[in-house]
Amino acid sequence: MSWILPGTVLRVDSDSPAAAEETLSAMFLTGGLVLSQVTQITGLEPYIVQNWVRRGFVTAPKLRKYTRRQLSRILIINALKGALPIEQICQLLTYVNGTLDDDEDDIIDDTQLYNAFVVLAHTVDRDGFPMPDEIVPMIERSLPDYHEQAPGDRSRVQEVLGIMLTAWRSAQLQEDAQRMLRALPKSPSIL
Repeated sequence: MSWILPGTVLRVDSDSPAAAEETLSAMFLTGGLVLSQVTQITGLEPYIVQNWVRRGFVTAPKLRKYTRRQLSRILIINALKGALPIEQICQLLTYVNGTLDDDEDDIIDDTQLYNAFVVLAHTVDRDGFPMPDEIVPMIERSLPDYHEQAPGDRSRVQEVLGIMLTAWRSAQLQEDAQRMLRALPKSPSIL
């Protein structure tokens, strides 16, 4: 069975937990990605990605090549934009990564944040949204290799992942409701 990676149009094997990481890592074997590759992966128009760079939501590509870290930031924004305004997504990312166009002040690399988010989204897609008391342990399991730089960093990352997961699931439910609404038979007009 296949599953679409959040923020992308890519289908991966939902039975293979490493499929997402393998798919994305393979894309960077020869270096960075050009804008046309980023747009193919995300389904976004080129001007949207360029606008995000211009507005400082994503750092500018070097020699017209996007890094894995930049792609991860783009994928996070794309995955959440169905539920949150871009300003709130930026507020969320700023909470864990300070100035958005400066990677030096990040408490978690965007690639690691996106990978943890994918693990969570896959779990929710497979098992359903957890009960409130199950969310924190589930988020903790998604961060096995995260080491905080300062006390409280892990807690901040967990908060952000909880919000990201809830927003992503909310967007999915909204899409489901729209699809169900479109499937309703046309009713006669009420006079």
